[in-house]
This record gives sequence, structure tokens and C-alpha cells, in this order.
Amino acid sequence: MPHEALSVASRDEPGRAPPFAAQEALDRLSQAIARDYPGRIALVSSFGAEAVVLLHMVARVNPATPVLFNETGMLFPETLAYQREVAAELGLTNVRIVRPTAVSLAVADPEGRLHAQDHDACCHLRKVVPIERALEPFAAWITGRKRYQSGTRKAMPLVEFDSARRVKLNPLADWAAEDVRAYREAHDLPPHPLVAWGFPSIGCAPCTSPVADGEGPRAGRWRGAAKTECGLHFNGAQIVRAQPEGA
Repeated sequence: MPHEALSVASRDEPGRAPPFAAQEALDRLSQAIARDYPGRIALVSSFGAEAVVLLHMVARVNPATPVLFNETGMLFPETLAYQREVAAELGLTNVRIVRPTAVSLAVADPEGRLHAQDHDACCHLRKVVPIERALEPFAAWITGRKRYQSGTRKAMPLVEFDSARRVKLNPLADWAAEDVRAYREAHDLPPHPLVAWGFPSIGCAPCTSPVADGEGPRAGRWRGAAKTECGLHFNGAQIVRAQPEGA
């Protein structure tokens, strides 16, 4: 595993300011995609409310980078259209549509109502298992999560191991919402159409609602339930730390 990728975490302090400049985040992506893990790294993207920023950065580094899009079968039609629009506009040439298998759906959710009975089981079936399967060929992956998005993310490092011991990079971890907005506007990137309707975080249609003024950006996800994450990012991940100098 490249030492340079590990050393990122040793300089990281949750909550430090100011956040990374766009160029620094771009440099990290370039190092990971072009040097540390060439052909062995993928971006996992929901093509959600803020996804276009990281997608744009990855396209600048290498538009052929694999992008894993989890099509759960319950996404908003607007998200499906947005995925096609953004991929075409940015010239992304390797978007891979990841879905639950027909067999798994027939066994575990034949009526498509599992989300109403057990949120965790539905997310595991439609999100966690398909993405974990799609990640099997890769040594590393990239997410667009940020610390400000929820309390469960506020101490998120720049670099982690996932439960399969793949390196997991969070290059925008300490960006603020204002940084995301400024980057999108500077590059004239298309917004997700549902953002204008009060959706700052967008998942599956049955489990996502608009957010009111004063609520957190993920308050509309699984509203009324204690659940705040699908489970993909909280499955035994461990923080990666660099070895001390001379070790």
C-alpha cells in the first residue's frame, strides 16, 4: 500500500480550518487515481445533491475512472435523468450501473415493500450488498462524504480502511456546504433538480423527504426513524494511520 496514501491521514485533524482548497483535493485525487492505484480505484457516487463536484474533479483527472452508481430500483426519476445528464456533460466514460440481483429481490423483497418494514434490511439488500460486490475488483475507492453533513460524519478522516481492508478516500471530508456551492458555481455545473425543492440530501424516493429551514442536511433521510446512514459507510471501517518516520 503506498505510503503517500497513508500519510494523508496523519496530517488530518477533524474540524480543522480552513478546508482544503479545490486544488489540494484535486491533487489528492490525481495521486490516488494516476499514481497510487492506477486501474484499481473507483468512485462510488449517488449522483445526488452534491455529487457533481467530485464527479467533475474525477473527470478532470481521468474521465475513464470507474464510477459505481447504485441504482437501487427505488431512486427518484430525477436522479436517473440527472445521472445520464451529468455523465454526458462531464465526459465520464466508465459509469457502471450497480443493482441488486433479481434473485435477491425476489427472495427478500418480492413486493417491493421491505423499506416500509425494515429500513436497515432494505438498505443492506439494495445498497450495501450490490456496492460491496461491485468493489471486489478494486484496491481503493472514493466517496464524496463531508463532515458537516451529519453527526455520524463529524470525525470522518481523509483516509480509512473499509471492512474488506480496501483503502477508502474521503477527499472532500472537511469541505463546507459553501465550498461545494462555490465550486459548482465556478465551474457552472448542473444542480440536481430536487435541490430546488428542498432536498439537500437525496436517496431512494420512499425514504427521502424535503428538509425544513433549520434542519440538518440529512434530516429528510429515513424521517421518523433513528437511522441516519444506509450502512455502506458504517460496517467496521477503521481509520488508516501513517507509520511514524523511520518505522
